Amino acid sequence: MSRPGGPSGIRVLPVGDRALLIELADGEAAEALHAELLRRRAAGTLPAVREIVPAARTVLLDGIDRPAGFAAELAGWEAPPPPARAAEAVEIPVRYDGPDLAEMAAVWKVTEEEVVAIHSATEFRVAFCGFAPGFGYLTGLPQRYAVPRRATPRTSVPAGSLGLAGPYSGVYPRSSPGGWQLIGSTDLELWDPSREPAALLSPGARVRFVAETGRR
Repeated sequence: MSRPGGPSGIRVLPVGDRALLIELADGEAAEALHAELLRRRAAGTLPAVREIVPAARTVLLDGIDRPAGFAAELAGWEAPPPPARAAEAVEIPVRYDGPDLAEMAAVWKVTEEEVVAIHSATEFRVAFCGFAPGFGYLTGLPQRYAVPRRATPRTSVPAGSLGLAGPYSGVYPRSSPGGWQLIGSTDLELWDPSREPAALLSPGARVRFVAETGRR
């Protein structure tokens, strides 16, 4: 099953017997479709779906009783508008003290102080969440600041580490292996099961990193 029609020229692919993977042109289209799916589910106008999982340019729908019928329905949808920006940005205090800061300054061809200034002056947006509970993939840096992952991932990255990979910034919510370039750290809890909601960041949220005074 592959349908090129629908909002923004989506492509719908079957995944097993009860899931669909929706491929879109870019991250903004994926975010808009994810928001529209959530809106329709809240309004009771979406067929029964157990999970709706956004990614960089896809949305996975799992637990569908009639996936073929739902795929046909999707082809008739109008392209949803981009989701509205959240009213307030989540502020994350950060010490720009990461072990890869000097290397990133060399890649960007700027000083370490300029890396801090560029990153902390950028307003980010949570494109999607994944990898670990509470981990948000944040977009906002211009493409010229995209950086490769480390050739050899670290076996353990401390919780609260701020990293860069490709076009994304992200904060590790817990200690785990990882290959992102680490430029800073925060003490803020990104994932707290005792909090409601447990995740500090959600798709579509605005985020700003605030350099702690007197620390880099």
